[in-house]
Amino acid sequence: MDLQAPTAPPYGRRGCDGVLFNSYVFVFAFLPVSLAGFFAFGRFGRGAPCLWLIAASLVFYGWWNPAFLPLLGISILGNFAVSRVLLATADRPRLQGWLLGGAVGLNLAALVHYKYLSAMLGFLRLHGVADLEFANPALPLGISFFTFTQIGYLADCRGASPVVRRGSGWLDYALFVTFFPHLIAGPVLHHREIMPQFAVLANFRPIGANMAVGLGFFTLGLLKKCLLADPTGTVVAPGFAQADTIALFGAWQVALSYSLQLYFDFSGYSDMAVGLARIFNLRFPVNFNSPYKSRSVIEYWQRWHITLTKYLTQYLFNPLTMAVLRYRVARGFPIGRAAQASIAGFVVTLMLPLCVTMGLAGVWHGAGWTFLVFGLLHGAYLSVNHAWRAWRPSASLPDGWVRIGVTYLAVLVGAVIFRAPDLAAAFDLLAGMLGFHGVGFAVPEGAKGLGRLVLDIGWLAVLYAIVWGAPNTQEILGEARTRAAALRWRLSLPWAIGFGFAGAVGLLSIGGTGEFLYFQF
Repeated sequence: MDLQAPTAPPYGRRGCDGVLFNSYVFVFAFLPVSLAGFFAFGRFGRGAPCLWLIAASLVFYGWWNPAFLPLLGISILGNFAVSRVLLATADRPRLQGWLLGGAVGLNLAALVHYKYLSAMLGFLRLHGVADLEFANPALPLGISFFTFTQIGYLADCRGASPVVRRGSGWLDYALFVTFFPHLIAGPVLHHREIMPQFAVLANFRPIGANMAVGLGFFTLGLLKKCLLADPTGTVVAPGFAQADTIALFGAWQVALSYSLQLYFDFSGYSDMAVGLARIFNLRFPVNFNSPYKSRSVIEYWQRWHITLTKYLTQYLFNPLTMAVLRYRVARGFPIGRAAQASIAGFVVTLMLPLCVTMGLAGVWHGAGWTFLVFGLLHGAYLSVNHAWRAWRPSASLPDGWVRIGVTYLAVLVGAVIFRAPDLAAAFDLLAGMLGFHGVGFAVPEGAKGLGRLVLDIGWLAVLYAIVWGAPNTQEILGEARTRAAALRWRLSLPWAIGFGFAGAVGLLSIGGTGEFLYFQF
């Protein structure tokens, strides 16, 4: 797969075809059957449709590789049991702390086993520290997502948020974790956003408005994936494979193509996940909000993978920051703005927690050095962004396209490192983008000559026009404000015909690269 570092473990034996949203099996078999069963059982209360949806989600996950169903089941049952114990020991905070630490450790141990152990032992063997062998196991789909989701729930059990304190049953919890639209690649759901919706009996009956909006989200997401993301990726793999020789224009073509492939791939998946949830009368949080329109890297992370950003902020960055602040208060050091007025105070109170958080966010994506460098680079970006705000507020960059362009270029450099098979290839491609390999129109293998190059450049221009000029899916479907009122969806015959045509085009386009890029995480 395109994003995969060589050290990361491979997928299971059957590939991903059975679990793709953009597959005929899913669209014409799995989705209609699961939806019909859900609403049919919904006539008899909430227990039966919840059980049906859990069973359907397990089929969805097990279709890829049934061998990992026990892992998912053990994870759900074990974490739910620990959550009940945490709630029952609310008056014993010390014991709660040990229980929570142990449960988080076990969750992370499973993650390390499948994603990092082989790479870690290989690193030790390479440097002569230990001569240990460990074959790469097949990587369970979505293990990072369902692990993080449950760790967040356990952390809130210790704090006893109102939703958790009321006590959700095992049925709600199992559905919260397994619900198939988010099980494989997010969004990273928070229980406060989802579990209260399970208690609304009206959500177990068909609602026409939700069905229409959900199908709209799904259709636009399908178009993004099949028509925009997949064709754009044709030069990406060959380009990175010959990164040490590719010339200036070819290097830029590869880098820009990958940034757009990743953009439309993840945007398409996010739209489809939101749409599928809405069809079942559940509202998922927005996870993708035109991030390439951002005017700063801080804003970029508020628009890209929004639920992961919120998760890392709540469960990693904030605790790290509070620990630093408690340490400084105990020793009489300044905090807040007073601390950040000095370079040392800024580094300790803001830059250090940012870089640790983003470094771990990078490693969360995989075991390669490229992911760590990608995370630390964005930690540095965010630190510079915050420092500029703190120390040079009156010298901000001109508003509008200059800030968007600077932000996008910074993100583009990070994307090259993120995608590259290793750091050498990343630096080679960046060197090519600076002209160190010549300034010719050398294009990656598979791009057929200058005529094909012209067409590819024209296609990139069309995609950038969509990225920067068109309203996003939330705006089109009335979920967010937009200045383009004429492009806002409404319940009318022209829009019905338009979406029908778009859906037909999307279905006819199925059959590209297939897998979503975030499926491996």
